[in-house]
Amino acid sequence: MSSVSFHSITKRFPGVVALEDVTFEIAAGTCHALCGENGAGKSTLGKILAGIHQPDGGRIQLDGAPVKLASPHDALAAGVAMVHQELAFCENMSVAENLCLGSMPSRAGFLSKATMRARAREMLAGVGAVLDVDVPVGSLTIGQQQLLQIASAIGRGARVVIFDEPTSSLSQHEVDRLYGLIGRLREQGVTCVYVSHRMEEIFRLCDAVTVLRDGRHVATTAIGRIDQAGLVEMMIGRRLEEYFPGHVRHEPGVELLRVEHASGPAGFTDVSFTLRSGEVLGFAGLVGAGRSEIAQAIFGVDRRSSGEIFVRGVHVDPASAADGIALGIGLVPEDRKRQGLVLSMSVLANGALSILSRIARFGFVTTAMERAHVAPFFDRLRVKAPRLETPAAALSGGNQQKVVLTKWLAARCPILIVDEPTRGVDVGAKAEIHALIDELTAAGTGIILISSEMPEILNLSTRILVFREGRVVGEVARSAATADHLLRLMAGVAA
Repeated sequence: MSSVSFHSITKRFPGVVALEDVTFEIAAGTCHALCGENGAGKSTLGKILAGIHQPDGGRIQLDGAPVKLASPHDALAAGVAMVHQELAFCENMSVAENLCLGSMPSRAGFLSKATMRARAREMLAGVGAVLDVDVPVGSLTIGQQQLLQIASAIGRGARVVIFDEPTSSLSQHEVDRLYGLIGRLREQGVTCVYVSHRMEEIFRLCDAVTVLRDGRHVATTAIGRIDQAGLVEMMIGRRLEEYFPGHVRHEPGVELLRVEHASGPAGFTDVSFTLRSGEVLGFAGLVGAGRSEIAQAIFGVDRRSSGEIFVRGVHVDPASAADGIALGIGLVPEDRKRQGLVLSMSVLANGALSILSRIARFGFVTTAMERAHVAPFFDRLRVKAPRLETPAAALSGGNQQKVVLTKWLAARCPILIVDEPTRGVDVGAKAEIHALIDELTAAGTGIILISSEMPEILNLSTRILVFREGRVVGEVARSAATADHLLRLMAGVAA
């Protein structure tokens, strides 16, 4: 077992103070949550403990002894490892090779593959994982790759493991398996530092919680001494009232979009539906049910699909994202880093990507043009960035999501598809995004909401389409929608 103590930790990045004078302790052998809004500093603190960042001030103690963690190698030597939100492996190499990187077993100067495989199997067994050690890591699911990270950490002697938003890309089955594994690690005396914004996970897994806000320590308390409402209030600095959407009080307007008998090799078959102005059409379904794939076909990024698409009653055939934008369709994609942003470009430039053709003069776009058309939407969504010239890669996940939304607010699309719009964002940003969806819908936008969060689908949707294995298996009115009803349709279980 190892206890962890932070004393006056301070960390600055260009233009922003990420952490300032943070002091608290984590008891040995416990699961301790780090909470806060996106940009509060919780991931930065985890990376400092893992040796990825070095603090500008303060010190860290393990079991009461001061340590200098100048690199991840130093941290691992001290018994600290991190399970990252963004997984990083040599995907073309095998499971065994990845697990033994940095300490390849050799005999007479040559790699001992038998020893490497045996060591890899032993490391996997330590976390209860059963994987073929000879398959390439790139062939594994996200959940299996995460198990690989944990096996590597524990197999190399880690007594403190930092989990950074570990469930953000996992299916429910993989989430449940992770919960069980964290429980076993605690029983073995491993100290778990759990960076998350998900209330249900924190209250299910953790013994204590530390709240950070704007880089400062707000409170550290036992989980049994606080409820969810109190924790949210500490995180965002204000009360968060239960949100009820206003658009559901009004009848939807004219038809904006009609899809007839759409099919595609990406995983959807014979899908038909309509979308009207002033309504949120929810797409519910299990992972792999075809919801994101049909959205991409409508937007024009999947040319392999068949079927008919009508926008305001006119037959269209979008062949690219540019066609989709020209038709007034916007798409907030599921994977914001790969599909929603150009991470190396500035926040401002990303926000203007959807309107370049509109604001260009003689083929040129100036920063002043971008700022005039986009900056008001950054203010509206309260995007936290040192400057609008800051690269999008430097922002927290929640603020990156707000930049993606800004891009489509600037485009003023009458049809907006939002795919997992609040994945990886904190409770405060989630409430702001929900309010924005409601505001846009009330103003006449037609929104397709794809979400794996049942409360989100139930609360925001005017009506809900349920997908299973690429087909629409039911349409449920808001008044008849319950979690049990939707889950049964999604899983194909009779009532």
